[in-house]
Amino acid sequence: MTDFRSDTVTQPTAAMKAAMLSAPLGDDVFQDDPTVNELQRYAAELLGFEAALFAPSGTQTNLIALMAHCQRGDEAIVGQQWHTYRWEGGGMAVLGSIQPQPIEHQPDGTLALEHIRAAVKPDDPHFARTKLIVMENTTGGKVLPLSYMNSVAALAKELGLSCHIDGARLMNAAVALATADGSNPLQKAKALCASFDSVSLCLSKGLGAPVGSLLLGNQAFIQQARRLRKMLGGGMRQAGVLAAAGLYALQHNIDRLAEDHQHAQQLAEGLQRIAAEHPLLKGKLELVAVNTNILFTDIALDVAEPLLAYLAQQGIQLTSSNYNKADQHFKRVRWVTHLDISAADIQHALSAVQGFSG
Repeated sequence: MTDFRSDTVTQPTAAMKAAMLSAPLGDDVFQDDPTVNELQRYAAELLGFEAALFAPSGTQTNLIALMAHCQRGDEAIVGQQWHTYRWEGGGMAVLGSIQPQPIEHQPDGTLALEHIRAAVKPDDPHFARTKLIVMENTTGGKVLPLSYMNSVAALAKELGLSCHIDGARLMNAAVALATADGSNPLQKAKALCASFDSVSLCLSKGLGAPVGSLLLGNQAFIQQARRLRKMLGGGMRQAGVLAAAGLYALQHNIDRLAEDHQHAQQLAEGLQRIAAEHPLLKGKLELVAVNTNILFTDIALDVAEPLLAYLAQQGIQLTSSNYNKADQHFKRVRWVTHLDISAADIQHALSAVQGFSG
């Protein structure tokens, strides 16, 4: 099988498994698991924060952050497609009693600064109290530039609001920006976070760990977050066996994200060539620009279903959903490259699409 469904499907490498097997363990609820402590120390230093907290998932670290920044009846400004709003079960409202204020995205994935400013509520008992601005970087594989992130953080400070980054794929953003200007990805990652109060970082996506995410912030924030993690069922005992995988990922798997980006670009270029010439796909397969490791293709409904069925027969796994744009209905298919997708897998996928005959 060639699995393009998500970068969450990666398997731990032999070296990562060895690190997990040899990890010294303790009880993390008592804060005496040495491997968890080292992961948290290392990540905080890496991204320029005072402290970090290891939790089972990015959904949980985002929820912990929202609940730490906001009280019942407070409001968080989010994007219409942010995971914190659309893809995490409504947790901020259901469990946090936090009102989301969603804003439509711009074509480049950003939220317009003037729209953020306009969404902030006046100090009036008729309204929820706006307390937090949430960013997501990357968003749908798109990179939000450093200058934009700094502008959002400056706006939050001007308005007296806290600001959080859902950085599930923050390292993809950092690597893409560093590739573009020849800088260091770790320095770029640190710069992306520098003006924000907190960030959530997934270890189980492109970085390749089997489980886990980190929440980073100052000491007081992480102390509060630890209490919320326990409340939400995220306190783990001998968690060092999992933290060791995350530590290995941060130490070994950041720079290699550039390979995933390159594979996604190769896939995009190949699909573009096929779409221009294929008798059944010409005019019916359109690509959305790819920045990192996520590529979207919009496929006309009349060919989407048979194409996806054919690709499944060829061992190619994808995710898709119906999509509407400008009164046109089509299937949006997502291709995600990751450490278990090789150059040969890209060629296999392209050959399969080329061989589609209806």
